[in-house]
This record gives sequence, C-alpha cells and structure tokens, in this order.
Amino acid sequence: MFSIPIGWSLIAAGLVSGTLLGLRFHDEKFLGGYASWPRRLLRLGHVACVALGMANLLLAATVPAAPFAATLCLALGGVAMPLACLVVAFLPRWRPLFAAPVALLLVAVFEVLVAVAAVRPGVTS
Repeated sequence: MFSIPIGWSLIAAGLVSGTLLGLRFHDEKFLGGYASWPRRLLRLGHVACVALGMANLLLAATVPAAPFAATLCLALGGVAMPLACLVVAFLPRWRPLFAAPVALLLVAVFEVLVAVAAVRPGVTS
C-alpha cells in the first residue's frame, strides 16, 4: 500500500537531515555542543527517520496483507516521531508530545503481532 513510498521517503529525509547535521559535526559549539539537548534530539530525529522508514519497508515485505490500522499507524508514527524530535529540540516543555508517535507505533506493532499470530503455518483456508 503506502508503506513503500513512506518508507523510502523517510529514509531519504533521514539521510538528508543527517547530512545537514553532519556538515557541522566538527564544530564543537554547533547547536550548543555535542551533548546539548537540541543536537541530541535532532540526531535522534534523523535516526528515527531512517529506522522507521526501514520498519515501513519491512512491514510491506513481510506482511503484505497487513491490517490497514497497522500500515496507517506505522506510517503516521514514522512521520510524527522525527517531527516530535524537531519540535522538542527547541521547545523542551513540549516533551509530552512524544506520547503521540509512541502510541501510534505501539498500535502498529500490536496490530502486526495480532495479524501474524492469526496466520497459522500449514493451515489453508
């Protein structure tokens, strides 16, 4: 369905954002220093893009008839997590925002586990 274009788009966004962050990796003062809150959250966001992009591709490859809820929640969570990282990097008081993408991703995983458990090897319909 849309897991493949979302997956590749997230991977591309992660690579581009990682490249932009990497252009200043040598600057100890960039975004407040290596261990600063903004820099850590932006790194987390770029890694989340790549990892959740791969998760979308894995879903498409391993569960071709995945439930719509799983596909939708994984796609939305994949977009929402890096956005939450970006927002919280500069507005730390918005940290509870992370509950939304985490909830979406947990629903996706639960739906996939239920779908996979429902398929019994060797049993034909």
